[in-house]
Amino acid sequence: MTTPQDLSKLTNRAKEAEQRAAGAANQARDDLAKSVAESRANVDAQAAQLKETAAASKDKISGWWDEQQKAWNDRAAKVRKHLDEQKTAYDVVTAENRAELAQADAKFAIDYALSAIEEAEYAVLDAILAQADVKEAASRS
Repeated sequence: MTTPQDLSKLTNRAKEAEQRAAGAANQARDDLAKSVAESRANVDAQAAQLKETAAASKDKISGWWDEQQKAWNDRAAKVRKHLDEQKTAYDVVTAENRAELAQADAKFAIDYALSAIEEAEYAVLDAILAQADVKEAASRS
């Protein structure tokens, strides 16, 4: 699969996330809790996969990406810990505050993902440019 085709995975996954989020609004609370648990398991699995990929590709990718992967894992662990701590809502005010915070966190996570997509596009275009440079250098030889 080429890097431009890899970008289509982002589109498909974002659409899937959008559909799940839209459907979640109609789920009963217990079903929502199950969906959240499944989503968290998927996040953990993806993080593990990313860690494996970064380790396996360490000599093939820029050191910056390895640092980003580690920083992402650290940030994700802190966010999950914070969310776990916030789930102890005992009254309506506390629950409302938790809901507002969760909404703000979700918005920021979306903004963060959009930034990651921009980075991915840049990396793909840079990879294509590097391949064009290879072809140009080969034609001059």
